[in-house]
Amino acid sequence: MKKAYLLSAGLLLALAGCSNPFADQQDAPSTDNGHMQQDEHQGMDHGQMDDGEMEGMDGMNGMEGHMDHDNVTPLQASEGIQELAIPPLLKREENAEFDYEVIAQEGTTPFFEGVSTQTFGYNGDLLGPTLRLKEGETVRVKVRNELNEPTTFHWHGLEVPGPADGGPSDEIQPGESKVVTLKADQPAATLWYHPHPHELTAKQVFKGLAGMLYVEEADASELPDEYGVDDIPLIFQDRLFNDKRQLDYEELMNNDGTVGDVSLVNGTLNPKLTVEKPQMRFRVLNGANARNYTLRLSNGAKFKQIASDGGMLDEPVEMEEITLSASERAEILVDFSGMDGDEPVSIVDGDGTVLLPFDLAFDPESAEAEPSSWESGEPFVTEEEKAMPVSKKIELFGMMEMVTINGKKFDPDRIDLRQEKGVPEVWEVYNKPDMMGGMIHPFHIHGTQFKIISRDGKEPAPNERGLKDSVLVEPGERVKLLVTFPEEGVYMYHCHILEHEDNGMMGQVEVY
Repeated sequence: MKKAYLLSAGLLLALAGCSNPFADQQDAPSTDNGHMQQDEHQGMDHGQMDDGEMEGMDGMNGMEGHMDHDNVTPLQASEGIQELAIPPLLKREENAEFDYEVIAQEGTTPFFEGVSTQTFGYNGDLLGPTLRLKEGETVRVKVRNELNEPTTFHWHGLEVPGPADGGPSDEIQPGESKVVTLKADQPAATLWYHPHPHELTAKQVFKGLAGMLYVEEADASELPDEYGVDDIPLIFQDRLFNDKRQLDYEELMNNDGTVGDVSLVNGTLNPKLTVEKPQMRFRVLNGANARNYTLRLSNGAKFKQIASDGGMLDEPVEMEEITLSASERAEILVDFSGMDGDEPVSIVDGDGTVLLPFDLAFDPESAEAEPSSWESGEPFVTEEEKAMPVSKKIELFGMMEMVTINGKKFDPDRIDLRQEKGVPEVWEVYNKPDMMGGMIHPFHIHGTQFKIISRDGKEPAPNERGLKDSVLVEPGERVKLLVTFPEEGVYMYHCHILEHEDNGMMGQVEVY
C-alpha cells in the first residue's frame, strides 16, 4: 500500500522556523447531500483551492513533491542492548475519594549515556502506567497537571460522556486537578490515553505523554493474559533529538508531522524482549506524531491479528505484516513454538530495520502452541447497514498549516455536526487530493467505536472488520463509516497527525 507524504526541507525550514541537526539522515467530493443537514456541509470546498491558497502553494520554494511514505526518515536499528521496559500497572488508591490518580509531570530520561534528556510523563519521567478496567467497571480517576503549561487527559477510544472525554475544551491549568468518572461500558479492547490541549498536543506527546488503557473481559480469557509475561504492550514511537540530545520540539517540529530517525519501543532505546512463553500476545500502539508503521517478523513467519482499535475481530486473521497509522492499535498473537532459538528473530519495519529483537528463553522441546480461534455467527456489517444512505460528509484537505475539514479550521465556539445519541449514521470521509497529489490522513472520532463499511465502495480488509476509532484514509479515497455515539456530549473528530490536529484539522460533533 502506498502512502504519500509531503516533504520539503527548504519549505519546512521556511514555514516551521526549525533547524534539524539530523536533516541529512532524514514524507471533487460527491455533491449528493443525502440526509445531511444544511449546517453540516456549509463551507465545504467542492472545487479547487481559492486564489490565496493556490498562490501560497505556488509560491513554495524548495518543494520536492510527494515522497513515498515508506522512504520517510529511515529509523536506526535497535542494537538489542536494553531489556524492553514494561509500563507498570496503575495501582488502585487506598482510603481515597478516588480509585486512581494520573499526574502529568516533567522529568528526565537517560536515553544516552551521560546525558539527561528532559521529558514528560504520567506518574513518572516518561510515558505512563497502564490503567486496566474490567468490562462494565466504573472508576473515579483524579487527574492532576504538574506541567508548566495547560494540558488535558483524553481517554482515546473510551466511550464516555463528553465532559469526561478530555478534549481541548477540558484544559487543566498548571497545579490544578479534578476527578473524572470513567465507565468501561464497551467490549474488551486496547485503548490509550494522552494529552489533547489545542496547539500543544503534538509537543506534549512528543515529549513523552502517553499511556495504555485496557478494557478487559469480565470473565477469564483463553488468550494469553499475564501482563508483562505473555501479554505485552508495545508502544512504537519515532523521535528526533537535537545536537544536545534533547527533545526540543520547538526546534525540531515539522508542521506536516514530526518524524524522527530514533526508534523507541515503550520509551526504550535499543530494546530487546526476552520471550518466556511460546505464544505471545502483543498489544501494539502506533504512538507516533505522524509516522506509519508497517511491522512484520524478520524470519517471515506469519502471525494472527485478533483485535483492532475497539475490540476483537470477527475471527483471527493470519497476517504477514500489518500497517498502523498514528493512534491505531492492533492485538496480535505470535507463535514462537516452532522457531529455532539460535536463529535471530525480531519485529522489523517496512524497510527491514530491526525495531525489537527477541531472545527466546523457553524450552523449545516442551513448548506447545496454544491455538486461539473463533468465528462470529453474524456478518460484521449487515446488508441493512451497507444500504444506509450517507448522512454526513467529511472532506479532509491540505498540508502544513493549510489543513481543513470541510473547508474550515477548528473553532472551539462552533459546533460543526449534530447527531442523536444511539442512532447510527453513515459518515463518508473523503481525502481530497491537492495539486501535489495529497497526503495520508489518519481520521479519528472521539466518543465512539465505529465500523468501516467500505473503502471506495469495496469491503474493508478482514483485519479491519472490527470496531475502530481511527482509520487511515489515502489521498483520493472515500471511506464510509457506521458511527453510533452511546453517550451525550461534544466530541472531537480530527486528523491524528498531531501537527495537523494542532494546526486546526479538527471539528466538533454535538451528540444530543
